[in-house]
Amino acid sequence: MKKTDPIPKPPLFEGILSVRALLSAYDSGFNNRHIEKILYSPLRKSKNPKEYAYLCHRAEERGFSIELIPEEELSRLAVGNSHGGILAVATEREYPPLTALTLPPKGFYILMEGLEDPFNFGYSLRSVYAAGCDGVILPGIRRNGADGTVCRSSAGASEYLPIYMAQPEDCLHFFQKWGYRVVCADQPNSVSVYESDLKKPLLLIVGGEKRGITRELLDRCDQIIRLDYGRDFDAALSAASAATVLAFEVLRQNR
Repeated sequence: MKKTDPIPKPPLFEGILSVRALLSAYDSGFNNRHIEKILYSPLRKSKNPKEYAYLCHRAEERGFSIELIPEEELSRLAVGNSHGGILAVATEREYPPLTALTLPPKGFYILMEGLEDPFNFGYSLRSVYAAGCDGVILPGIRRNGADGTVCRSSAGASEYLPIYMAQPEDCLHFFQKWGYRVVCADQPNSVSVYESDLKKPLLLIVGGEKRGITRELLDRCDQIIRLDYGRDFDAALSAASAATVLAFEVLRQNR
């Protein structure tokens, strides 16, 4: 008998911040993910009757259900322990191909290559969204079942940010064809980020701690930049920390 792949579970989102991000992002058309069901604890309902009434109203508008579930059952279902008595079961989000994007003349986009940890990925999205990034490009198909974790660690930014899929080499070619400068964050043959030109239009490529950025991208980009440390320290910053510093330097240079 042929072994079949396990049926994937629908994404589970924890906490009211994630739920509000799902509702707001869907209302605004940022993505096509929608809530199917909210699991709500009776204890939270007794403490937050206005919130519960608001969610019931949204449920009628959007066609999802609300179930009252004991706090212990919610804790069993949740990944973490800070759900606060509310979980949302949602659909998968469809990520369009990069070719569906019409680039603005002065845009700022980031290609994140090799970011595997969902917490690190979420922290990165939170920072680049706050810094004004127009969108994120990811390689491959993202179906790792960690959307809820990413949403929570990004403070909801993952649901607001436009996210596209493309192979890294195709992404680089696409942006250069549109007249964007492509800058990679790496060490060899680099210039300091504080001496670099990060004016828009710009594609910034950030790699993960384990694999970094591929050689082909480094060879084809317009410039390689590095983050200078304040002392001798033989360790790389996390991808989230590097993305934060670089994204806000882009913001500073374009003010």
